Amino acid sequence: MALQTLQSSWVTFRKILSHFPEELSLAFVYGSGVYRQAGPSSDQKNAMLDFVFTVDDPVAWHSKNLKKNWSHYSFLKVLGPKIITSIQNNYGAGVYYNSLIMCNGRLIKYGVISTNVLIEDLLNWNNLYIAGRLQKPVKIISVNEDVTLRSALDRNLKSAVTAAFLMLPESFSEEDLFIEIAGLSYSGLKKSVIYSSLKLHKMWKGWLRKTS
Repeated sequence: MALQTLQSSWVTFRKILSHFPEELSLAFVYGSGVYRQAGPSSDQKNAMLDFVFTVDDPVAWHSKNLKKNWSHYSFLKVLGPKIITSIQNNYGAGVYYNSLIMCNGRLIKYGVISTNVLIEDLLNWNNLYIAGRLQKPVKIISVNEDVTLRSALDRNLKSAVTAAFLMLPESFSEEDLFIEIAGLSYSGLKKSVIYSSLKLHKMWKGWLRKTS
């Protein structure tokens, strides 16, 4: 049953991906729609799916996506792909999001980030936004053969483990390690400590259930 569910989810993710331009260096999906979080209120089947698309040329990608998925964009679509890319690269964490999109029968949101910006974040933790997300459980749907990108993805995980080890006491459990790693990207955000702690424990329990 678990294998059948996994295969069904994979087919769903690939079908959704087919609605977008193919020029992706990395695509992954995350959140409670992928990994069920612990708790009675968790509704995985109807939960929104969160995607991130990494692209080498954001202007060209947005240009193609505007032709395929004009309705996904806010009023900024009338300004064209160059302005959208400028906003993406110069504000926030370097990610442009389209949200509350119905695609292939599922509610999704998706963020678009430049490959170069992502690599910088993975190596230097400039924002620790997408890099931080990639330190938590995600489902990689596709990744190209870019050696620099793959190396940066690997280094980000190793750096996260190293940082977590430095902050943990001499004796700790596997759960303690996971929660410390998953909490790295929350440490710079103005979120309540109680909320973050509860969310991380739910993520951990849900991930264990998914992988067991």
